[in-house]
Amino acid sequence: MEEKVAARTHRVLMNNRQTGNFSGVLDVLSFDVSEILLETEQGMLLIKGKDLHVNRLTLEKGEVDIAGKIDSLSYSDVSGGHKAESLLGRIFR
Repeated sequence: MEEKVAARTHRVLMNNRQTGNFSGVLDVLSFDVSEILLETEQGMLLIKGKDLHVNRLTLEKGEVDIAGKIDSLSYSDVSGGHKAESLLGRIFR
């Protein structure tokens, strides 16, 4: 009999575009001072800004805290074999 694994709730809490707390994070795929790419329960999340830093990362709990000037949050759905293509497409923009 198959056991269902409960999905984590995805939550975004942003304060004054300076800090962000994210839950429901499956993985941090890439990050630098201008972009952070997260794989979340709700799809890929691209965070753009300036002077971005990952302050806390707890993948066991699915939580990430970031700081910096947050300019945008953008979600994209990834299905099947398009994950690598989507990731590479985003990296080489």
